[in-house]
Parts: sequence; structure tokens; C-alpha cells
Amino acid sequence: MQAVADFWQAVPDALRDPVALAAPFFLLFIAIEALAAHLLEDERPEDERRTPDGRAAPLRGGYDRSDALASIGAGAVSILTMTLWKGLGLIGYAVLFAYVAPWQLPVDRWWTWAIALLGVDFFFYWAHRTAHRVRLVWATHQAHHSSEYFNFSTALRQKWNNSHELVIWAPLPLLGVPPALVFLGFSVSLVYQFFVHTERVGKLWRPVELVLNTPSHHRVHHGSDPEYLDRNYGGILIVWDRLFGSFQEELHRPTYGLTTPVGTNNLIRLQTHEYVAIARDVRGAPTLRDKLGYVLGPPGWRPEPEGRAVVPPLPAP
Repeated sequence: MQAVADFWQAVPDALRDPVALAAPFFLLFIAIEALAAHLLEDERPEDERRTPDGRAAPLRGGYDRSDALASIGAGAVSILTMTLWKGLGLIGYAVLFAYVAPWQLPVDRWWTWAIALLGVDFFFYWAHRTAHRVRLVWATHQAHHSSEYFNFSTALRQKWNNSHELVIWAPLPLLGVPPALVFLGFSVSLVYQFFVHTERVGKLWRPVELVLNTPSHHRVHHGSDPEYLDRNYGGILIVWDRLFGSFQEELHRPTYGLTTPVGTNNLIRLQTHEYVAIARDVRGAPTLRDKLGYVLGPPGWRPEPEGRAVVPPLPAP
């Protein structure tokens, strides 16, 4: 134990990830929710027991063992990869904070913490929105949406490549927010978002639903139904979606998963299959413009034979 304590003391404060400290509690909540799903009777009408294509529909709030284990495995690896990405980011942020920022906010003031948390949440919204509208970035994020179940274990199905988030958060240390608080803010956001991945909580008190991201709002985000695609990007606050036109109320139980299911729980394939698809499309594209479209266009982008691109439209607000 002393060796562990000595190691922990040697880790820079900015890399002491609260998400890793919360992991045992995540597993406890997953176990409780899975037990509840096992004990509670499925009261769905017969016509809700199958998906439109005839497959058995996942139980509301239910668990599939292979699916849950894949999500937990992805989360365990993400703790390691996130630490590595944060180590790289810390170097760049420290340079911006120490040598470029016009001022340095004091780390021991409550308002600096408030600015950091609000700033991280604001930039998380834009990082998340970018991840859904730029295919190369979507390749890093799509694994999180690959589960056809929506429960606490789904929250752990995290990306292994956080590079674009580090770029989008860069204005915070540039404006004098201490780098350690940037990373702390993101960890707080991730811990909060764990608890919105559940079907066991309905809609909350209206003022709460108005301001905060809730299970109802986040269920919409994970839906593959046309009316739910590319909606509700918020992390802690849902006000960004309301302000920037990406909010959608929950109208019915979503169909979870990708619009084109990946059909595997293999951890490596879950994280890499979209990169492989991008490489295949780029290799077969006849022009540079088409190649760039496959990389930087939104997921589903396709050129028409005449050269006019087919771009999936955003759903109407």
C-alpha cells in the first residue's frame, strides 16, 4: 500500500483522474441497475418486443452480458489512454498558460473554478457537436454510440482518442485557466454524464429539465431515429443546445445504436471500424475533393455521380 501511495504522490495533480477514483462506484451502480433489470418484469406490449427489421428489441433498461462487458472493457482502456492524452495536453496547456496567456487566474479562488467548469462545459458542447458532424472526429466517438442498449454500462463505452477535445479546450489555458482545472472540469463532466445513461429515470422536475442535461435529454442523443439524430450534445448543461438550436425533447423511446449497426462487441473493431471505412472510401474516391469529403464531411457524406455531394441534412429544430 505504501508503494501505491508513493506512486500516487509522484503523479502530477493534473493527471489524478477523478474518473478513475469513481470507477468502483460506477461498477456498483451498474451491478444495482443490472440486478433491477433482471428482477423487474418486462411489461412491454408484444408489438414493442421487436425492432422494425424483426430483431428482438432490447429490454427497456436491460442488459446484455457481452454488450455490458464490452462497454466496461472500453472504459477500462479509456482511463489509460485518457491519462496519456492528458499528459500530452498538459505540456501544451502549460506553455499556453505560462507564456501566452495575458493573465493567469488564481487557482485558489472559487470563481476560477466556476469559470473553468462553465468553460469546459461550453467547449465540451462544441467538441461533441464537432464529433457528430466531422467524420474523422466521429470515428473517435462512434464507439460510444454503438451499443443498442442504454444503461449505466453504456456510459463507460468511451473513446480512446481524445485529441480533438484537447484542441477545442485550448482557449481555456490561453485565457488563463489553470491546466489542472481544465482537466478536473472534464472529469467532473464525465462523472456527471455517467448518471444520465439510464432508462430507469423518467423526466425530472421541469426547471431541472430546462437547465441540466438529464437522462431524458441524453436518451434522445443516443437515439438513431431520424428525429433524434445529432441532437442534445450538452454535457452538464442543456442550455447550450437550447441556445444553438440542437435541442430535441424526448417524444418516444429511442432506438439506440448506430444507424448502421457495427454488429460486434470486439473492443478493437468497435474503436477502429470507422477509420477502416474512411480509408476504404478515400482509397476509392476519384478526386481530391471527394477524398476530403469522406474525411472532413459529416458521417454519411457521399458524392453524387455528377460531383454534387450528398450531405445528410440536420433534422429540423
